[in-house]
Amino acid sequence: MEITAKQRKPMIGAQKLFSTKNMVMMAMLGALSGLLMYIQVPVPFAPSFYKLDFCDVPVLIGSFALGPAAGAVIAAVKILISLVLRGTQTAGIGECSNWVQACSLAIPAAILYKRKKSKHSAIVGMAVGVVFMVVVACFTNSYILLPAYAKAFHMPMDALIAMGTALNPEIDGLMGFVLLAVAPFNLLKGTLVSLVTILIYKRISIIIKNR
Repeated sequence: MEITAKQRKPMIGAQKLFSTKNMVMMAMLGALSGLLMYIQVPVPFAPSFYKLDFCDVPVLIGSFALGPAAGAVIAAVKILISLVLRGTQTAGIGECSNWVQACSLAIPAAILYKRKKSKHSAIVGMAVGVVFMVVVACFTNSYILLPAYAKAFHMPMDALIAMGTALNPEIDGLMGFVLLAVAPFNLLKGTLVSLVTILIYKRISIIIKNR
């Protein structure tokens, strides 16, 4: 059986992604991302279990430099490191949600950047990625993450929502919690991660591409 050109192209792409050099770089970026998860800053408009970090900066940088698939791998390495070092209180659900949200930011941004590698397309890609991240975060928090937290900490959902109400009286239910706490938190995180990436990507990409 002959391998056609269409079949050969994905195989070559996979070989390139998982070359020794790329695997080393993905592992390094994933390790850095995992360590950055420990540097967390609380935000005044969301409950204490939402803390701002910059662990997705290496994910976004790797996605731009090595491609969207590499970003997903780097995000997975980040989660594995977190599970090894910190364990999980939500049976891995919180960590899976974190991976999905990281990919929702990095993959759309990298796809748009790959079409035309320019600063403008990178900015547009990150803006689209931030929107995706906010939408995905709202969905996962509503139906997956908040129920997982409630079960892990043996608290009713109303108690978690009340933590948001204490910070913002406008939060009067799950929908209000998502729109006034979850969405602003992820919008802020995605925007700050994107800004940092814009500032340092050019210098870091030179190291990655000339490794």
